[in-house]
Amino acid sequence: MKPIISASYSIYFNDDAYQNLNDYISKNEISKVYILTDNNSHKFCLPKFKTKIPNSVTIQTITIKDGEINKNINTCVHVWKKLTELEADRKSLIINIGGGMVTDLGGFVASTFKRGIKFINIPTTLLSMVDASVGSKTGVDLDNLKNLVGLFSNPEMVLIDSTFLETLPERELKSGVAEVIKYGLTFDADLLATIKQDKWKEVAALNNIIYQSIEIKNKVVLEDFKETGLRKVLNFGHTVGHAIESYYLDHKDLDRLLHGEAIAIGMIVEAYISKQQCGFPEAELDALKQYVLKTYGKTTISKEHIPAILELMKHDKKNIKGTVRYILLKNIGEFVIDAESSNEMVVEGLAYYER
Repeated sequence: MKPIISASYSIYFNDDAYQNLNDYISKNEISKVYILTDNNSHKFCLPKFKTKIPNSVTIQTITIKDGEINKNINTCVHVWKKLTELEADRKSLIINIGGGMVTDLGGFVASTFKRGIKFINIPTTLLSMVDASVGSKTGVDLDNLKNLVGLFSNPEMVLIDSTFLETLPERELKSGVAEVIKYGLTFDADLLATIKQDKWKEVAALNNIIYQSIEIKNKVVLEDFKETGLRKVLNFGHTVGHAIESYYLDHKDLDRLLHGEAIAIGMIVEAYISKQQCGFPEAELDALKQYVLKTYGKTTISKEHIPAILELMKHDKKNIKGTVRYILLKNIGEFVIDAESSNEMVVEGLAYYER
């Protein structure tokens, strides 16, 4: 697969990825190489990665606890201290190997340590391949508020090795599919049709789906790097979805929701609002709901939890002057940016999801 060229870095695929990584390390003045993993990627992905780089390259590994609950400033402090203990300097390189939690946090750590050192992202989940590792967003959660602290910072490169997906449980793979559904709804009807045919379950098709998704995101990012306009579209489903994800993250008595599972609910709710306010076709709304329920099952959201979820939505980064803003759809590939709605409409959307 041809590399995808972004603003100041490239995204490389499969075997070409490692060749470009090794060329980069050999041609640049890198003092030390540090690998950041979480428990899962340390066990399932790091051994393979080590076989792809020359024995002459000395690496030191820093491992953090897995899970969104650990994507916080305390984990950053731990990694900053480890880098200091291991005598990292401004010529050091951090390679982030893991899902979106690792690439988001690792990019933030690298960009702030000694006012910035170089980093490379190697996403190992479908979610991080098609979304989190591309687009130069780095950051961590503040309490239960998603990605509230962070900055835009470009990696040196992104390496996509789809064989890492073989290590994922099906539930984790499905979580990434939600972001691809988002790309289909907002930009590419053919991609959406491919997903609805469950082609993501086929290895060859999945490689193409990953490539198409990254192409879409990269094109949007190149046009609107700092998310002042068009890039906001990539948040479709996330206004409601992030609030649901945050609520479940903060309440240990509730079954854990993965990012994609929460976003899938958010897309149904926001598609419902789109139907009511923008004329989004009812047939498309019903088809979306049917596919999401078939793929993810249904999460029962108690009416008692809804006020707290609505309150969390007030902290969404797209909000303007205290007003919650949404991405709404007129049709597949036709969207409205910074749309307003009411809490009552969100409650209606959640009721539509539940029935």
